[in-house]
Amino acid sequence: MTGPDIDAAEIAALRRRFPESFRPAWRGRLVAGLALAGLVALAGYAMVRLDFSAARLLNGLGRLGEFSLLMLPPEAGGRGWAFLQALTETLGIAFIGTLTAALLAFPVAFLAARNVVPNPFVHFTVRRGLDVVRSIDVLIWALIWINVVGLGPFAGALAIACADFGALGKLFSEAVETVDGKPGEGVSASGGAELHRIRFGLIPAVLPVLGSQVLYFFESNTRSATIIGIVGAGGIGQYLTELIRVLELRQVAFLILMILVTVAIIDAVSGRLRRALIGGAAW
Repeated sequence: MTGPDIDAAEIAALRRRFPESFRPAWRGRLVAGLALAGLVALAGYAMVRLDFSAARLLNGLGRLGEFSLLMLPPEAGGRGWAFLQALTETLGIAFIGTLTAALLAFPVAFLAARNVVPNPFVHFTVRRGLDVVRSIDVLIWALIWINVVGLGPFAGALAIACADFGALGKLFSEAVETVDGKPGEGVSASGGAELHRIRFGLIPAVLPVLGSQVLYFFESNTRSATIIGIVGAGGIGQYLTELIRVLELRQVAFLILMILVTVAIIDAVSGRLRRALIGGAAW
């Protein structure tokens, strides 16, 4: 027999020996088909409820084109220095908020890690507390703190700190749980206490990962600080919402361009720093 004949004979023999393996998985296909149909039906229902209209979308695209033309060329309108100061304030909000959240989340993360605190009650309580904090969006935190401490960048920094505290606490605890336990076991075997195991066995191994996560959050919070400024929490967002309302679109374009350039620079620098922290070449 030739090669193809041998392969066909082997497949036929396998079919006789293991018939169940060659049967079509009709049940799995049915479940997948029903799930896909359910998603399509849910999407259709959502489009109806949200009054989705292709005609409105096309008309909106035309209107968007008109706005884009009105934004050219970007210009500062004699307020370039004020815009730069507002951008610096936005970066300060993002930096202080991220740093505060990281400092608060660092010790709490060890309480939420199973390999540090095996008590299930403590672990469950801390994890659920972090879930509650991070379930509230940064914009809502901004509105809360504006009513507590008043308008301005202080409220913005507090909003970012609260929103990131829950998220960083969860990520930090998961990073601690994935650390190789052998260095800590070595510290304990040499007579070290539990605090020594954490200090010399866990923290050095997890710090690069935590630093990388903090850098990423700072990059993301630069955009978040712009958004919360729209509701009065300081920064360049206050100028942005004011200029949009009065249709000073060229100045809006200038602000957007400033934000894009700043985020691009932060992204490039933080990306290199993250690579350096995890052991790669920074430059």
